[in-house]
Amino acid sequence: MKKFFFILSLLIIATGALKAQDDDKIRDKMREYIQHRMRLNQIEAERFTPIFLRYFREWRNTLRDNQGDRLILQQKIVELRLRYRSEFKEIVGERRSNEVYEHQEKFIRELKQIRQERIINRRGPALRARIVNPQAI
Repeated sequence: MKKFFFILSLLIIATGALKAQDDDKIRDKMREYIQHRMRLNQIEAERFTPIFLRYFREWRNTLRDNQGDRLILQQKIVELRLRYRSEFKEIVGERRSNEVYEHQEKFIRELKQIRQERIINRRGPALRARIVNPQAI
């Protein structure tokens, strides 16, 4: 249970870095990432896409609407995942239905890491030196 809340916390933090205007692009990349990682065949992917798009929209709205209370946000995310797990289960089976959320979390972590690297690279060598070697200050 602690692991779940830790991962959920990472998810919440990572999503804070995402900007609203990037939603469509991120949503599409996330969908492609999850489909590829789960090795969905064409029929599964066609059935998966509309459900995932609905899930993503509700997930983003949940994050936006419940920013003030972290516990409520966690509860709403869990409720959302439970509701959509049954829909994903009809497409990919019970065992693989939870993989959707695991791949989503991994995608968000990777996205956050890429964005942090871009910020560091834009700020130049001085910032990179401080991050790599904090004693050099």
